[in-house]
Order: sequence, then structure tokens, then C-alpha cells
Amino acid sequence: MNSTLVSALNLVFSAGVFVLALFTWAKSKSALALLTGIAFGLFAISHLVVIFGLAVSAEGLIVLLRVLGYGLVLAALYKEMLPKKQTPPTGNALK
Repeated sequence: MNSTLVSALNLVFSAGVFVLALFTWAKSKSALALLTGIAFGLFAISHLVVIFGLAVSAEGLIVLLRVLGYGLVLAALYKEMLPKKQTPPTGNALK
């Protein structure tokens, strides 16, 4: 399979996840959605670099973008895994 086609498909899917995650974050203010969206935005940028034929000269940039992206996904999932803080009840409870 042509590597440009693979990179183009990866770009489309990464950009799709980026947009969907940002819409999800706008509605829910979920850190998981925001961090995942940013990560996939970084992946999309790295695929653009490859499509533009700069993969050899910008290899370090591609590695950096992808490592940061995966790090953000790991951080988002770890944050989601942590126990949620319970908010104390307000003083308007049954009196």
C-alpha cells in the first residue's frame, strides 16, 4: 500500500478524532476529551509533515509530536483512572 495513502488516511482519522474530542470537551469539560483531542491534533500534524515529504528532514519533529501525543493520552487515561473527589453536601440538606 502506498505510504502517502496511509498517511492521508491517518491524517483524516486523526483530524476527525481531534474535532470530535474538542466538541465533546466543549459540552462536558472533560479533561479526558481535551487531552485526547490535543494528542490527536499532534498526530495529525505529524502526518501532515510526512505527506508534505518532510519526513526525513523533520524526523526529530515527528518523533517529538508522536511522543507528546502518546504522553497526553497516557496522562488523560491515568487522570481518569484516579478516584474522583467527593464534594461535600451543601448546608441546605434536610433540616
